[in-house]
Amino acid sequence: MRLKDRFVRLIAATGPISLAQFMAESNARYYDSRDPLGRAGDFITAPEISQMFGELIGLWLADLWDRAGRPARVHYVEPGPGRGTLARDALGAARRFGLVPQVHFVEASRTLGAVQRSLIADATWHQDLTTLPDDAPLLIVANEFLDALPVRQLVRTAGGWRERMVGIDGDRLIPVAGTQPMDAAVPPAFQDAAQGTIIETCPAAAALTGEVARRLAAQGGAALIIDYGRTAAATGSTLQALRAHAPVDPFACPGEADLTAHVDFAILAEIAQQAGARWMGTIEQGRFLLALGLAARAEALCRAAPASTDAVRAAAHRLAAPGAMGRLFKVMALGAPDWPAGAGF
Repeated sequence: MRLKDRFVRLIAATGPISLAQFMAESNARYYDSRDPLGRAGDFITAPEISQMFGELIGLWLADLWDRAGRPARVHYVEPGPGRGTLARDALGAARRFGLVPQVHFVEASRTLGAVQRSLIADATWHQDLTTLPDDAPLLIVANEFLDALPVRQLVRTAGGWRERMVGIDGDRLIPVAGTQPMDAAVPPAFQDAAQGTIIETCPAAAALTGEVARRLAAQGGAALIIDYGRTAAATGSTLQALRAHAPVDPFACPGEADLTAHVDFAILAEIAQQAGARWMGTIEQGRFLLALGLAARAEALCRAAPASTDAVRAAAHRLAAPGAMGRLFKVMALGAPDWPAGAGF
């Protein structure tokens, strides 16, 4: 049965469901049933655009590890590693400087897990962060992972704040306002917002960031969280869906399109610091990659393979240009309190 049909039946029988439930079940079905990456899929991520992305992250990790005293035992952790492309490129670059960590993937998708095993067979797989080892520093890289976690939305109605739910109109899934008052859950700054205003939160991203921060404080290490999002409080829905590289109605085909929402980096930075980690900063992806030497690496690849010059320069532009991924995507770095700051921050 299509997930949409199941949702319609459920809502018809029991009433509207939360947007968080809708997004969580939709993405669970979506990721477990396909490899969504690449030209034949629905979207493409930075590691699939160019090897340069993963290589520069690997160099960032190796440099930080070196300045932290080169601990003999260290774990590389990647939640939502896609096909494993980022890990392959990052670990290959890090290995040249002596960093050879044990590899851990946090992955719930059976389809993507099989692809990852074909690329990096010696990794250890986990369903969540709770089973990660606690015996050594962690080097964590989460690229376009948090954006797929389920969000909650509150909407200001004529009767006050309500949770934004998913209801039905015939056989169509539509957003509707719930009936339960939610004014107590709204930050003071938004209490008197205009009717129709939407505020969005992601409890799952907050929980994951808190867990990462607590582990870094206890075990040592660092984390890079890379995603599209904002660095200041804002209102409005950022829920979106991609199918075959084109935007579609997020409610039209649950389980068959990639549902995401923008990451609130300002809130996550506060959570990380409250949990004991060091917040190194949050900067634009373009600025981060250029600070690590993206331009020089691109020119080196062009010299090594002149026939690929146009493709290499196009990839570098896509990764770093303000009008492409360079400004919308942010990089947040966290670390253990006694670890040095990472390059670029």
